[in-house]
Amino acid sequence: MPEWMLGYFKRRSISFANGDTDTRTHVCWLQSRNFTIDLRLPVDEEQVAAKARRDYSAAELRAMGNYEGWVADSVWDGETLSWQNEKALQLHGRWQEPAYLKRVGNCMMEFCPSNVYVEDWRLQPSQPGPLIGLRLLQETNLSTGEQYSRDGGLIICGDYAALVLARPEAISDKSDNALREKAEQAVGDAAALAQLFNFETSVASGSLAQGYTVELSTCPERQGQTLLSLDGFSTTANSRELTQRIAQQDGRDIERRFVIDTLEASCAFPQFTQTSAQANQWFERERETLCRYTQPCY
Repeated sequence: MPEWMLGYFKRRSISFANGDTDTRTHVCWLQSRNFTIDLRLPVDEEQVAAKARRDYSAAELRAMGNYEGWVADSVWDGETLSWQNEKALQLHGRWQEPAYLKRVGNCMMEFCPSNVYVEDWRLQPSQPGPLIGLRLLQETNLSTGEQYSRDGGLIICGDYAALVLARPEAISDKSDNALREKAEQAVGDAAALAQLFNFETSVASGSLAQGYTVELSTCPERQGQTLLSLDGFSTTANSRELTQRIAQQDGRDIERRFVIDTLEASCAFPQFTQTSAQANQWFERERETLCRYTQPCY
């Protein structure tokens, strides 16, 4: 990906062809060199509180069934960005079109080819810091030796981080019902709900030194928790992969194997973009009126 696309962006607005605009939905986009993590949640007061799965009402399950979180490989052709090999909480692809992207300052505009919507994204301010991208390949239960493929990813970009843990097994029910309908129909069935919602996308803030605390998540119980331990990592023999050993709260010890997308000690995440000398001269000449009411906007 180009340098101006790296880091953590939050959506400021989406405007549709019918004239409507949404400025309230939490939408987070974290970009590594070659993959994307995306999270979409309703406003805070409409997010579902954490409780035992069997205790959620049908309305709460439908609300959670409309949460969105995914990880996918990013493909940039110099003009448009598209995504491949997506692993998502949702059971169907909601966002089908590639993105035409242009960034000015901290504002990145996304236009879709059909012109049904346009999105305004803002790079979130961060001190220069690490850019780390790891794609999850496999988990092993160290107690039993059981191994299973598990897609997902971890992106750390300065003051922010995001984690995706995809379902280790695909949903077997091939009916056309969307996740929200399946969740609604499974009210009170803890086992069915555990399978449906065995998927996490969480976004956090913090630092490598102090750790990262979850601020937004598809899993209500993860709010306010540590995103993940930053200990227990080691390189594999080929140096293209990392493993991490983690003690789970249920007593299991697991090992996760990641392939390295990027490990960079410092990335700048600047709030500005470059322009021409002539444009800068125009800006300085007209600053008295151009900057009458300007302020940083995230």
